[in-house]
Amino acid sequence: MSPELVAVLAVIIAAMVFDYTNGFHDAANAIATSVSTRALTPRVALGMAAVGNFIGAHLGTEVAKTVGDGLVDLPTGIPSLGIVFAGVLGAVAWNLITWYFGLPSSSSHALFGGLVGATLVAGLGSVQWMNIVQKVLIPMVLSPVVGLILGFVAMIALMWTFRRGHPGKLNRGFRMAQTVSAAAMAVGHGTQDAAKTMGIVVLALYTGGFQDDTTHIPQWVYWASATMLAAGTYTGGWRIIRTLGRKIIDLGPSEGFAAETVASSVLYFNAFVLHAPISTTHTITSAIMGVGATKRLSAVRWNVAGNIVIAWVTTFPAAALLACLLYFVCRPLFG
Repeated sequence: MSPELVAVLAVIIAAMVFDYTNGFHDAANAIATSVSTRALTPRVALGMAAVGNFIGAHLGTEVAKTVGDGLVDLPTGIPSLGIVFAGVLGAVAWNLITWYFGLPSSSSHALFGGLVGATLVAGLGSVQWMNIVQKVLIPMVLSPVVGLILGFVAMIALMWTFRRGHPGKLNRGFRMAQTVSAAAMAVGHGTQDAAKTMGIVVLALYTGGFQDDTTHIPQWVYWASATMLAAGTYTGGWRIIRTLGRKIIDLGPSEGFAAETVASSVLYFNAFVLHAPISTTHTITSAIMGVGATKRLSAVRWNVAGNIVIAWVTTFPAAALLACLLYFVCRPLFG
């Protein structure tokens, strides 16, 4: 087995580990609201989310190309594979830290931060800062704002439309509707998050000299990324599910339906129209806040929201720093 093949396999394994942690870290994105409103039982919700992620992974081609080709430029060779390896491990480390504390941070921005940090500290290759700004930083700011505003507007619209409805019948109806909105959220999560892992695998294949470009995605990469994300999702990150489903606001079926519908719409628009790899975590969390604010501003537990925002802001630089440290540990293995 050639050294290049060993190095590529090491990066692919690291990417699959990231994909798995991404699944259980971000399972809350698709199911927290449905579980908290008792629209779905936890295991049924997780199973549905896993299937949705698996399906969505096969729809995220353009996002995968953005990750594989649009963030960093690396020359081919084993040293560059060491950069990708350290970047992915930095993202895994940050995922585990934020999962432990129950903070719904962005696995996507952890991955991007890890890649950028490892590339900068290695002094090999370059960061495509314009793409980072346009496709990562601007969406990182705008998607939560859009989610917050649309969540508020959608909830107001539902309240006005069903203002004369019977509360008991409405709750039953919205619980049934949440099955659809949660499934849509799960598919949207797959289009975004599995695609990022696919982009990393393709980048590794190109850097290792096993592929001529960073735009072609082999079929086995779809299946591997989709399977690992689905498996991680089924495991369920219960700490973060509790944070999203219970600690930000007390969700009812109508609020859960509105938040999931808004968040999944934003995910689809970015994946299929803008081809931008946005954070599913930022989107659903801000939609929940927007929905909650329709009750009254004090209905949102802003101290919890503040901790989440701090985690959002620190994710990119923290993952970059972790990747820098891990690069010096890993560099001798990729010499």
